[in-house]
Amino acid sequence: MKKFIINIIIFFLIALVFGEVVVRMTHATSDIPRRTIDKFGIQKYYPNQTGYWQGGSHQWMINKLGWPGQLPNSYDNLIAIVGDSFIENFMNPSACHQSFILKKEMPAYNFLEAARSGVTLIESLEISKHIDTLNPKTILIHTGSSDIYESISEIKYQTDVTQLSTDDKVLQRGKLKSPGLKKVLYSWKLLYYFYNRFPLNLTINSTKSTENRTIVRSKFEIHETRVRILLDYIKDHYNLDNKIFVFKPSSEKDLVDMFKSLGLNTIILDSSEESSWTFDYDSHWTCYGHERVANQIKLALIRDFPNLIN
Repeated sequence: MKKFIINIIIFFLIALVFGEVVVRMTHATSDIPRRTIDKFGIQKYYPNQTGYWQGGSHQWMINKLGWPGQLPNSYDNLIAIVGDSFIENFMNPSACHQSFILKKEMPAYNFLEAARSGVTLIESLEISKHIDTLNPKTILIHTGSSDIYESISEIKYQTDVTQLSTDDKVLQRGKLKSPGLKKVLYSWKLLYYFYNRFPLNLTINSTKSTENRTIVRSKFEIHETRVRILLDYIKDHYNLDNKIFVFKPSSEKDLVDMFKSLGLNTIILDSSEESSWTFDYDSHWTCYGHERVANQIKLALIRDFPNLIN
């Protein structure tokens, strides 16, 4: 019996090692970069990391500033691009990043991306505040409905992103969620593979919500007052003169109109008359989608904001 148990254990260990080798060689799971929080309270990535996206078709890289993608050769004539996973863009090769495409479209300018999955609007502005030290001509802040609502802790409280309490008008910094456990999970590729195939929802969301789900009203109608408090806070605490808010195509018109009514610079992306910008299995933009986004941004910058780029 003892020998049988030992053989089972040996077989199990061999299977684990073999499975780990296969998963790593085939890149059956994406490599996930490790996060950190800098001295300014900004959640980003440890500098100088590289890894493969699922399938191994391309690699992502984290530069020395802790952001995905390559840094520009110069910070002269700089245009910065801030956003969430759409701009982080791990699922496409470097040639499909906004900074790369816009550099080809507008060679007189240099482009810097600062993006992280899950970034809220208020967090993007915190990031932008530090990019301003590089004296960019303008900063494009990619945002959308969810990024705005998730900026408000009373709508849905989240500990791992930066939010504003609209009751107290206090900024609540995001914290790293289970960094030790994530390090083990991402390093043990076979375990991460099974985690993705058979996910377990181990997250307990603490919410502070004022939404009455029995009343049929739009999300904007329910939270309009809090959104106005958020935007008033933003106008009071950040330099918006060189900021342009770039709205995803699916953004709510009421939110966009509120930004416009406050005199904020806006670009509204439009995918309604073109082929799909997104993957069949995912809502993120394909290379084609990123090309169309960059083209619309270039046209808008030249047409509507020559004072910010000249």
